[in-house]
Amino acid sequence: MKLIVKKRKVPLAVRKLRALACRLPSNHPKVPLIMNDLKKREAGYKGECSIDFPLSFLEPKSYFIFHDLRLQDQSRFFQLDTLLISKKYALIIEVKNIAGQGRSILIRISIIIRMIEGKETAFPDPIIQVSRQESQLTNWFLKNGFPSLPILLLIVISNPQTIIRTALENHELHYKVIHRDALPAKINQMEHSITESSFSEKDLKKAIRVMNKHHIDADFSILERYNLTEKDLIKGVRIVMAINYLEGMAQGTWLCNQCQLSSKKAHIPALRDYFYLLGSTITNRQLRDFLSISSSSSATRILQSLNLTSSGVNKGRVYRLNFDE
Repeated sequence: MKLIVKKRKVPLAVRKLRALACRLPSNHPKVPLIMNDLKKREAGYKGECSIDFPLSFLEPKSYFIFHDLRLQDQSRFFQLDTLLISKKYALIIEVKNIAGQGRSILIRISIIIRMIEGKETAFPDPIIQVSRQESQLTNWFLKNGFPSLPILLLIVISNPQTIIRTALENHELHYKVIHRDALPAKINQMEHSITESSFSEKDLKKAIRVMNKHHIDADFSILERYNLTEKDLIKGVRIVMAINYLEGMAQGTWLCNQCQLSSKKAHIPALRDYFYLLGSTITNRQLRDFLSISSSSSATRILQSLNLTSSGVNKGRVYRLNFDE
């Protein structure tokens, strides 16, 4: 039967960009760039999610599915959008969601050209990317003592209205670049084209276990990426329904003097923003600064209510946040 070993999550870059977009003044000069990057990232994630339904139509065979698997090949990391693995082969699936109305794509060597109403835009050829991933995954299997396993590649175009054309010199790529709805039939074709198993049942179970163990989440500073500092951020607690940032806390409830809205848990999304923008550890002083409150005892109550792990004592106590979604 099919088994999703590693589920898909909203990418960390999307979560960090969303937090950053909410915490910058609307007139900040970096906002247009950040919003454009967020739009691209969200489109990519939407494209990746679009293959979940086609994959659900696979015949009940021994497929194991990893989403966003990140492994280390020597000193380098490589991340796979979606990896299917069975006793016969491993399949790397790279999803592309190329936006635009009336779109078509022409695949040439080392480049994809998007054409919309006569205008051309160039994109890096994903074949090069997945070929590199194929080499890295092959090395990973060998390094970890597994038998040689055929590794196949597919580029999936998530929008069914996109017209796919291949240049004459690259006509063989037609078999590697498909629409998402063709995915189940293509996988079944691959299954029948390989007659013998390379992995035993024991090998397969071990590979799944070791892959899970060796997966390492990527992390990075979103502020450093855009050359920003904490001083660029809007601090305080806000209610999602309102644009306003809350001005204070009374008897455990956040109050907005401007719009009269209130909330007992408005600090939780604020601390989630802190987690994605500034890091996973926080002190009482840092919480007061970010939430814009003056009471140390109120800050302590908030931290204690979240049942966070901590280290140190008194003013040196450091709490560890965890909003991994």
